[in-house]
Amino acid sequence: MLKEFKEFALKGNVVDLAVGVIIGAAFGKIVTSLVDDIIMPIIGIILGKIDFSNLKFVITPATATTPEAAVKYGLFIQNIVNFLIMAFVIFLMVKLVNNLKKPAKEEEAPAVEVPTKEEALLAEIRDILRNK
Repeated sequence: MLKEFKEFALKGNVVDLAVGVIIGAAFGKIVTSLVDDIIMPIIGIILGKIDFSNLKFVITPATATTPEAAVKYGLFIQNIVNFLIMAFVIFLMVKLVNNLKKPAKEEEAPAVEVPTKEEALLAEIRDILRNK
């Protein structure tokens, strides 16, 4: 059983998947930092110095015994921007990989047009008339 597990774990696809997951997690942190620390403050300044992380709709305020219940829509907006940037970058990466995988196109000879029956008949009539 240990031998089978070793064969499974060391297959190329499993190792590639593990590397992809680790790089993806690290990339996710980079994108989160980009959105949280660079993009959202700029958007906040453009929209009037709004800090999106603090935007919320308070349902019940906090009391001495209970915490505040709030809908934190600012964080939701931030996560949507996070997702859109991540999806766009992944789209670009997949497009790049697909372009690299495409084989170089060989130049094709221009296709010879085969005349239709009508065109062939007209050409034959033309040739007969020319010879007379």
